Amino acid sequence: MFYGAAVWDPYLIIAQIVCLQCLYYISLGGFTAVLIGTRVSRLSLVYFFDYVTVSTSTVTGWCVIASFTFSSLAGAVFMLYLVQRSRKCLDFSATLYIVHLLICIIYGGLPSSITWWVVNGTGFAVMAWLGEDLCRRRELKEIPISRYRSIV
Repeated sequence: MFYGAAVWDPYLIIAQIVCLQCLYYISLGGFTAVLIGTRVSRLSLVYFFDYVTVSTSTVTGWCVIASFTFSSLAGAVFMLYLVQRSRKCLDFSATLYIVHLLICIIYGGLPSSITWWVVNGTGFAVMAWLGEDLCRRRELKEIPISRYRSIV
């Protein structure tokens, strides 16, 4: 990608959003399988989209919270490779969590748990901040220039 080109490409943006959303849910599924799969007899989409499972009163609820937290960290790394621009990380993080909220509303209704809002709000902030930081570090990296230039 050329950073100087200011071309608006909606197909690229939609593809990046879809890829980021898919990678987020794949990582959430992996962390959920590892952390919750050993505690419950059967995994289901309830642990992804139902706000009732995000709870601090049970060990399984804490595992769900940990899964969401680790997935937001992984999402920041995914943005480093997919988005590659620090100024776009906030937009992509917000889009990801808005889409997640809409899916949760369709699946189980509007989340009424304060814990769900805190976990997802914190996940959004961590993903945006860490994604911006990682992308900024990559953008500010020195460009290696060979010491000896060939004279033509």
